Amino acid sequence: MYRDLIIFSAFIKLLLYPAYRSTDFEVHRNWLAITHSLPLSEWYYESRSEWTLDYPPFFAWFEWFLSQFASLWDKNMLNVDNINYASDETIYFQRTTVIITELVLLYALKKFMMHSENKNISYILVASIFLNPGLLMVHFQYNGFLYGIFLLSLTYAKEGKDLLCGIVFAVLLNFKHIFLYLAPAYFVYLLRHYCFKDPGSQDFGNFLHSKFIILGLSVISIFSLSFGPFLYMGQLGQVFSRLFPFKRGLCHAYWAPNFWALYSFMDRILIIVFRQLGWGLNDTATSSVTRGLVGDVSFAVLPQISAKTTFIITVVFQMASLAKLWRYPNFKNFIGSTILCGYSSFLFGWHVHEKAVLLIMIPFGLIATESLEHFRTFIILSISGLFSLFPLLFKATETIIKISIFVLWIVLTCLGLSRTFSTKSESRTTPKPVKSTFVYLLENVYIIGFVILQFFTGVVHQIAFSDGKYQFLPLLATSVYCAIGIVYSWVRFTVIYFFEG
Repeated sequence: MYRDLIIFSAFIKLLLYPAYRSTDFEVHRNWLAITHSLPLSEWYYESRSEWTLDYPPFFAWFEWFLSQFASLWDKNMLNVDNINYASDETIYFQRTTVIITELVLLYALKKFMMHSENKNISYILVASIFLNPGLLMVHFQYNGFLYGIFLLSLTYAKEGKDLLCGIVFAVLLNFKHIFLYLAPAYFVYLLRHYCFKDPGSQDFGNFLHSKFIILGLSVISIFSLSFGPFLYMGQLGQVFSRLFPFKRGLCHAYWAPNFWALYSFMDRILIIVFRQLGWGLNDTATSSVTRGLVGDVSFAVLPQISAKTTFIITVVFQMASLAKLWRYPNFKNFIGSTILCGYSSFLFGWHVHEKAVLLIMIPFGLIATESLEHFRTFIILSISGLFSLFPLLFKATETIIKISIFVLWIVLTCLGLSRTFSTKSESRTTPKPVKSTFVYLLENVYIIGFVILQFFTGVVHQIAFSDGKYQFLPLLATSVYCAIGIVYSWVRFTVIYFFEG
């Protein structure tokens, strides 16, 4: 079966070889050039392109490794001065390496599902994650490879190999630091389930016992290997300034569908109300609220939000799930807490990218069939999260591609997994606060609303505003509507997590 999945996946991706390219294509083309053509000491200083190297060192070395083969395809792609270079050979090389490295994800998924009782459902879950449209729409970031490492760490936790879980996750953090969002769940789980698993190990006197030391030294060794050369060259501050660019604004250019998108939208509505009533406004902030570009974001009516504020809010919401994980450090709660840590960071973090929704969707896919409520929550999250990625493919010729992939995935996932459930069996295990015919009706209406949203953003807006006015309106409508679904799925899953015992 898995061989068929590889063939089908390869066939789909081969068809897309000459198709769309997002900005991530040039980002990683430039990183190939930087790591191949420049000495190590210049990697995190190079700035001829706006797409500077801003991933941890392991990923930089990964780009260097790929560049050794890239020179056999087209040497010009490795020229740092060739900004926006996109020969056919370059496109084919990057697509090919993405497809090959995504096999890490398939391996991790197969390993995770190895001991599952229902092989058919396991295969559908594997297929739904491996063929996730988000991995196709954000194709050139090597996300399949990175999420494969992530799921491999979860697999080791599931198998009771906690030390390997921690080591693999530490490696992952040095490939892509966005996974720091999930680190609190890993820290609590490994501390309680691995270091404090033995009776009496929670006593302060036994804190520094062998398991804690082994895990700590393993993680320190990995980070030393990654950042050690830059520490030796005195460049650690420069590397960190690239990894954590706090000078960017609260909202990303495309308004990631999170709480701050709703907050910004509410401020926009209040601007209109205040103007109608003749009340005073912070006029200098009105353009900042509407443009949605990278930079400082100011609000005309609502209180200003700082990076410190977003950090505090994120930590507060993460602590709730971590408290349950600390008390009951089992694998089920570990997965749930990991998902909720992803939710909290995505919804309340500073300058969140819309692509970060995959941090929630990918692990959620592993438990989508736990109950009917898990499944419905997963579907709402998936539809909202995937639709929010549509603006990344903004050309008219790309519309049919993204819609076709999206619809096909939703239909096959729903049909494949919905047969798992029966109302009778669910009534004994589902938390009552989220189960209601009226709630189901509202959820279905919300999902149908995406058809109207696509019609508005893809047809009506172009006709009604052919003069180019309100160019940001489709992005605003997409972000706000998708944010409603993602926030709702977060509330829904939070109820499930705390009420299932």
